[in-house]
Amino acid sequence: MNQTMEKFGYPDTLIREYENWVVLLRPQQATLGAVVLICKESADALSSISVEAFSELKQITTVVESSLKDLFKYDKINYLMLMMVDPDVHFHILPRYSATRVFDQAEFTDPGWPGPPDLSKTNQVDDNVTGQLRETLRNRFCKY
Repeated sequence: MNQTMEKFGYPDTLIREYENWVVLLRPQQATLGAVVLICKESADALSSISVEAFSELKQITTVVESSLKDLFKYDKINYLMLMMVDPDVHFHILPRYSATRVFDQAEFTDPGWPGPPDLSKTNQVDDNVTGQLRETLRNRFCKY
């Protein structure tokens, strides 16, 4: 486990683990279904990850996009690779929505729409909703 995985709550936030990557539920839900894709290798630049990790990205992004689209019908999807605070190679994957979405009776907005995502704002939900969201995503991701 690397520092970035730990910061984002691994293993408690785990949605799916791959050979070279983990997909975690983003603790701060900037948009409904926001996840973090983190490389398990010790790498602080995308060009430093292995060929195997690069190869696996195709499979993972297909699963992520298909799962999130099936569940929440996003309008767009954004991949942010900032690595300014958390040094390990990772992407914040944010489904984007032009209108409010409801999940488990909780409303989720996308305050940055139609511009860049606004990570300074999050959808505040209780632990029950977060747990249900994590389980829903785990179940969907396993179908691919």
